[in-house]
Amino acid sequence: MTENRSSHGIAPGSGRGCGTGTVALSDRRRSAALVVLCSGLLMVILDGTVVTVALPSIQRDLGFSAPDLTWVVGAYLVPFGGLLLLAGRLGDLFGRRRVFLAGLLIFTVASALCGLATSPATLILARFGQGVGGAIASSVILGMIVSLFPAERERARAIGVYSFVGAGGAAIGLLAGGLVTQTLGWHWVFLINVPIGVATAMATVLLVPADCVDPTGNASIGRRTDVSGAALITSGLMLAVFTITRTPTLGWGSLSTVAGAVLSTALIGAFVLRECMARDPLLPLAFLRDRRVWGANLTQFLMVGALFGFQFLLGLYLQLVAGFGAAATGLAFLPITVAIGAFSLAIAPRLLVRHGGRSVVVGGLLLIVIGLVLLTKVPVAPSYLTDILPATLVMGAGGGLTLPGLATVGMSAATARDSGLASGLLNTTQQVGGALGLAMLTSVAAARTELSLQAGSPAAGALTDGYRLAFGIGAALVLGAVIVAVFSLRTAVPRRGIGSLPRSNAHRTGH
Repeated sequence: MTENRSSHGIAPGSGRGCGTGTVALSDRRRSAALVVLCSGLLMVILDGTVVTVALPSIQRDLGFSAPDLTWVVGAYLVPFGGLLLLAGRLGDLFGRRRVFLAGLLIFTVASALCGLATSPATLILARFGQGVGGAIASSVILGMIVSLFPAERERARAIGVYSFVGAGGAAIGLLAGGLVTQTLGWHWVFLINVPIGVATAMATVLLVPADCVDPTGNASIGRRTDVSGAALITSGLMLAVFTITRTPTLGWGSLSTVAGAVLSTALIGAFVLRECMARDPLLPLAFLRDRRVWGANLTQFLMVGALFGFQFLLGLYLQLVAGFGAAATGLAFLPITVAIGAFSLAIAPRLLVRHGGRSVVVGGLLLIVIGLVLLTKVPVAPSYLTDILPATLVMGAGGGLTLPGLATVGMSAATARDSGLASGLLNTTQQVGGALGLAMLTSVAAARTELSLQAGSPAAGALTDGYRLAFGIGAALVLGAVIVAVFSLRTAVPRRGIGSLPRSNAHRTGH
């Protein structure tokens, strides 16, 4: 369906609407563009988890020490979590397709360097490059999707696909990592990204329309890059993620952890002060005053903190307590992926159009709470069909409702000039919340396990005690997310979202 001039201010067949960020394209072209963008997202998401299964092989071949091995993951997470907000804003200023392609290029080159690495230092540096490229590429994808699909019903479906790829990709990565490592070797966990990255970049040039934000066709005209603000928030977020990822090893009360927390908080506070004075701020504070924005991001922060911890700890429980192998553990997560897909692709879009974002988000969160509460009852000798599967299916259904709902609400307050910022902000709260939740829940589980061991419990029972407590705290975090959603997302998702502003007014709606 080609958008008409009266509804979106774009002439049919024009191919581009610079004033709104909306494009007039055929359904087939837009669907192809959605597949391309989600392919790029899937490649980045997979890389965040696929390497986990390959860590033992990497340690053996490259001679990593146990403490240094954690940096194969940490070197990716630190730049990824720190650069999302800046990269999203750069997409608004200089064109989201341009930024997406730059991220793909960096990620693909870094992936090749990872696969060819012959020493720990080389691999860690290349993983850092992957984190940089992954952050740049993924930060603008959601903004590009909502610009491609301005109509409410179509946008809900497209965001459902995006949410499924984002959530399901992590679970698929666990399974794919085991298969690739066992059949081809750990090098191909990284090298497989090279042909995929090249193909995705070529398809982006051919199928994804170039975007611009100002009527002149130049996204950056009249705008200055807030270099000081960018330096403050990027360094603050990277230091925060760095500090969080080290807490399981150093502890929450160590001097390094406390110093990192204080310094990262000071940098982020300085960023807020800078944004109050900047002529063209990186993150306009007026944007954050919209309760849909802060409500969706805070809700996601709490929810994702619980879900990251759940995925990691359930994987450990299945292997260390239930006796599952690596491949069986990956398969055990497959029903979650199926449930997320069914609800995010088929059910959530209809419910979002009919009932609005708050109802869908709250309903999905309550399902996640139920699933986590069920996991607080797991025994030392579980039956997968009765003790694990029901909880994971319920949580998959909840995730399939909540993730598209939060993305829809979080993007609904943005104008075309700020959709990259809104996309980057949602991705930032997801990554930082996930890292913090994972560190907190793993620390809680380890402490509870240690107490049980000291009390004379067998190893399996002590581990189970720790996992149960962590699942319970995760349920409490999601209950907190329910409270935030109820009180902050009171307004139904507006029908005139991103891309539906008349051209004559679009250039005045940016912050």
